[in-house]
Amino acid sequence: MTENNDNNKEQQEVGLYEKLAGRTAELLEEGKKTLDEALKKAKDEMQKAGEFSGEQLDKIGSYVQRDVIENAGKATEAIKKTVNPQRVAAGAQSIIARILTSAADALGELAEKTEQGLQFQTGEVTSAGTLTCKECGAEMHMKKTGRIPPCPKCHKTGFRKSY
Repeated sequence: MTENNDNNKEQQEVGLYEKLAGRTAELLEEGKKTLDEALKKAKDEMQKAGEFSGEQLDKIGSYVQRDVIENAGKATEAIKKTVNPQRVAAGAQSIIARILTSAADALGELAEKTEQGLQFQTGEVTSAGTLTCKECGAEMHMKKTGRIPPCPKCHKTGFRKSY
């Protein structure tokens, strides 16, 4: 019976994660909100709907924020690797370089500030990706959003995520 309750709770948290991440993404795409503002608004809307408690929303909201920040860092690296300023005309090159440098610096600073607190632990809910055990280096491939289990190799609970 407790295993059934655990599965129901996990399904509920995964569903909440997906709803919260989706609504936050919609608000960000509108371009009028920062991540913190969009996440707060999405949590407020869901709490007012009465489907989830404030505690549940805060817990899962922290997972969504962590994953969005992690993805922003990956996007910054992809932009830096993809854009080759030598291909751009001289006049536009300077402007684009300044814009990209500014965006990369801003995202880099955000990534640096959150790096220390960006730890993944057994029991948390996260999106699809590869979790690497901090203890033994074993990789665990999560194909969809779910609760993080202990490392299958050493049974430790600390992970680093990659995509």
